Amino acid sequence: MPVIRDRLFIGGDWIESDSNRTIKAINPATEEVIGIVPDASLSDVTRAIGAARIAFDEGPWPHMPPSERAQVLLRMASEMRRRKTELIELDIAEVGRARMLSESTFVELPIQHLEDLANRVLPQFDFMEAMLPDVTPYGVGSGVVKREPFGVASIITPYNAPFFLAVMKLGPALGAGCTTILKPSPFTPLSAYVMAEIAEHSGLPPGVLNVVSGSSEAASLLTSHPGVDLVSFTGSDVVGRKILGQSADTLKKVLLELGGKSANIVCDDADLAKVIPDVMMNFTTSCGQGCSMLTRTLVHSSLHDDLVAGLKSAIDRVKVGDPSDPTVSMGPLISAAQRDKVENLIRIGLNEGAHLAFGGGRPAHLSKGFFIEPTLFVDVHNSMEIAQREFFGPVNVVIPFENDDQAVAIANESDFGLAGGVWSGDPSRAYRLGERIRAGMISINGGGGGLSPHGPFGGYKSSGIGREWGKWGLSEFLQHKSMVWSMARG
Repeated sequence: MPVIRDRLFIGGDWIESDSNRTIKAINPATEEVIGIVPDASLSDVTRAIGAARIAFDEGPWPHMPPSERAQVLLRMASEMRRRKTELIELDIAEVGRARMLSESTFVELPIQHLEDLANRVLPQFDFMEAMLPDVTPYGVGSGVVKREPFGVASIITPYNAPFFLAVMKLGPALGAGCTTILKPSPFTPLSAYVMAEIAEHSGLPPGVLNVVSGSSEAASLLTSHPGVDLVSFTGSDVVGRKILGQSADTLKKVLLELGGKSANIVCDDADLAKVIPDVMMNFTTSCGQGCSMLTRTLVHSSLHDDLVAGLKSAIDRVKVGDPSDPTVSMGPLISAAQRDKVENLIRIGLNEGAHLAFGGGRPAHLSKGFFIEPTLFVDVHNSMEIAQREFFGPVNVVIPFENDDQAVAIANESDFGLAGGVWSGDPSRAYRLGERIRAGMISINGGGGGLSPHGPFGGYKSSGIGREWGKWGLSEFLQHKSMVWSMARG
């Protein structure tokens, strides 16, 4: 039976929606309805913004010492751990993510980030910084720089990682002292309701977190309403541009974590035994529905054929199917529409003259669900549409190069700049090449810190504005105020 959520979480209460419309959450592996939630009306969203506004302007949350806010966040993390099994099952059912990934990364990792924020970042963060005394024509003065919560924040999350990204955004927003309205993707609304229950159970003051499930109408109000001070959005660059336009009249701060078409450079001295599993992971994890995945594989021409042969063998071992099966490594795309988009881009690639080394169709053994085969293109030029557009599906393109300068030029010839990778037997060479790639996150020989709270997450160019995670994410939700005074007058 589907889960029925007939109320919205606004101002600390569960209230009935004004709307008579609903949203159906579909399991993308079975095409069955797993949940029904309200499609919030504009009046519902206005109430949520009003509740967040009152909680910020009149409530205790923005004025609490950071240490007290940290304790509430730790209670939330503890409640997430208590409900971890439920959150894992929800991630599998809502997203269609393979169980091994839900268990290892997409539920555990955001909880770790929240705990790190509360235990390390907030206690160490400098919320007030002393100014050096200065002599001016008006005398000797000094002061402090205070970092204060930005205000009411709209948090708009995508379908590919609903719980993961809600926590990654709400953690720093709440830690900074902001009040929030969380609007999940209409494809994956259910985990946001669990987030509301967790906040309620953990003693978050009323109105500090509000949850409204809705479609683009609700999102448009959250990005244009004068009662909202900041918008944090993860999604496509197309929608990100719309949000910038919608926010312009009220001059909101806008944080955008958008798409990518990131390059993975494989130098002539790279160890293919290590490279191939990494390349595989970077386009089959979550059925390729990840913005920071390295989906352009740039390989030195001397290694091209060996790399392709190794990838074909590795792809052949990828088990596609029911994501609840612990032996399955790749589940479905989120929807029939997303599968149609990926299939259309595959056809475009073939029409451009690229060739399929593997995949390109639907798995023959699966009659239900939005499945597609892991797909590998060769004979690709970087000017082709399939090398420039984000598939957001399990598709990789292989592009040969002749020297390091050409590899860097190809990597940077993109509207996006979210991530990148370099593989070389010489780590110094790989590092120097990584420095030349215009992207926000670079993995050297497979990296290891790309999911760490000790580094920022975000991109260059059309991949977004601002940074998330750790102290960098916290800083985005803070205003800077100069408080100055006279020490002596001339």
